[in-house]
Amino acid sequence: MTREELLNACFEYVNNRVKEVTLAIDSANNSLVEDTKSSAGDKYETGREMIQQDLNRFQQQLVLAEEDLKTLEWIRQAMPTSIVSVGSLVATDKSSWYFVAISVGKLADYSNVYVISPKSPIGKMLLGKTIGEKVEFNNQSFSIQHIL
Repeated sequence: MTREELLNACFEYVNNRVKEVTLAIDSANNSLVEDTKSSAGDKYETGREMIQQDLNRFQQQLVLAEEDLKTLEWIRQAMPTSIVSVGSLVATDKSSWYFVAISVGKLADYSNVYVISPKSPIGKMLLGKTIGEKVEFNNQSFSIQHIL
């Protein structure tokens, strides 16, 4: 497992999310267009409002996914450092790895790797740390073994 492999897996994850949200937006837009006024006016307005709320939620999800893609592009250009920062792949003495990038959690192909946002609680704790430093999180302690 390399930083580049994880980065590619994150790109794939976000690109799939973009496709899913785009399809949902298209479906919601089609529902709005195809929705015709029925004799029960309140039901019509309620249905349209629900579709509009879904559409707004999907559009927000798309904006977040596009921000994630920008972050990943930035990470691709950034050089690894000896201090944990955005884009760092951190190995711990507990056989777990943290990739400080975007909020994903575990990726299917990497069971011991957590892809975390630098804004997450664990991400905030890791930022600025160096090899050998200890981190305490959720009543567990681990030390940083490698930073890639």
